[in-house]
Amino acid sequence: MVRTGINGRPTTVVSKGREWAVGAEPVRWFERVNWWEVNRRMPKGRSRVDVEVLQLQVRLGSNSGSALTTLLLERDGLGGGWRVRQAVADAA
Repeated sequence: MVRTGINGRPTTVVSKGREWAVGAEPVRWFERVNWWEVNRRMPKGRSRVDVEVLQLQVRLGSNSGSALTTLLLERDGLGGGWRVRQAVADAA
């Protein structure tokens, strides 16, 4: 789950019972999906074949001293929610 502020920018990510605070400006992009590699037909009800990706630098809880972790989130095209694609702990 991604919580956003009044301006719509992500502020917190809740994943596997843990709360991660966003610690840097999010980076957003779109990727082309080769839907034919996973489906025999274009998914019904989807007018586009791009996937929205959000890269966030987050830290565990409200501890400003904790190490940053990079989360790559992918928007669910049908439900509109986000799912974690990849999490990478940054080396200090």
